[in-house]
Amino acid sequence: MSLKQSLIVSALKRAGWRSGRRALEQGFPASGDGAAPEHDTMAEMGFLDHLEELRFTIFKAGGAVVATSVVVAFFRRWIIDSVLLGPAKADFFMYRWLGIEAQTLALQNRDIYGQMLADWGTVLAVGLILGSPFVVYYIWKFVEPGLYRDEKRGLRFAAAFATFFFMVGIVFGYCILTPFGLQFFAHYQISEQVVNDFDITRYFSMITWWSFGSGLLFELPVVVYFLARIGLLTDTLMRRYWRQAFIGILVLAAFVTPPEPFSMILVSIPLVGLYELSILIARVVGRRRQRELDAALS
Repeated sequence: MSLKQSLIVSALKRAGWRSGRRALEQGFPASGDGAAPEHDTMAEMGFLDHLEELRFTIFKAGGAVVATSVVVAFFRRWIIDSVLLGPAKADFFMYRWLGIEAQTLALQNRDIYGQMLADWGTVLAVGLILGSPFVVYYIWKFVEPGLYRDEKRGLRFAAAFATFFFMVGIVFGYCILTPFGLQFFAHYQISEQVVNDFDITRYFSMITWWSFGSGLLFELPVVVYFLARIGLLTDTLMRRYWRQAFIGILVLAAFVTPPEPFSMILVSIPLVGLYELSILIARVVGRRRQRELDAALS
């Protein structure tokens, strides 16, 4: 081991192993001839070059969302009638599967711009949801050149992981949370003289929020993966504070769900399962990180 490598390894204990590992991977010569490490193209780019690349990445990601929104606009009648207005009908397929005694919701427009806002707001919301995998892809292409080989593999997995759980959360919010929430409020009546006629804009916004919010909550394993990867979270720590985490899950579920306890419990159940999965992920990532640390110090 050369003098420079010895100094780097000794500095790992003081400054953290990752920076030293990166320095070693850049390839200091074993002969100690003092040759400078090779830098890749991204390392040679200046601040303005990085800023320009980031601007172009944001432009491409935004263009992908606009493109998916344009596609959604051509099919918006079917999306509104069959998908978004589906849970408002008593013959919605999930009511039969869940065994819910459903009634058709009466929807009204009480605003001059209500139907137009609901129409094109739906296009933008669905376009954003369908375009989110493209956004993740362009962000990945932006950061990829600055990563090492093992980091690239991990980030590819994390991107696919994040997209999968986001889509699963949206399906859960639409197929499970939305039917229970809508029918709860449809049957809630303080007097027979008061009829439940729901506003169309509020209906669409709640459907979108319940689905999109569930998708965000289902990203819990992805967040844990990144925190465990950088050493800020361990499976031991998650086990120790599981009571506090359970309270946090209830708070997050209450923030996303309708203001009634059944929906909050309904969302909390899969989140508790995801928390247990996150503990397993933190354990696996922590062991892998420890092996990398041991290899860097050896």
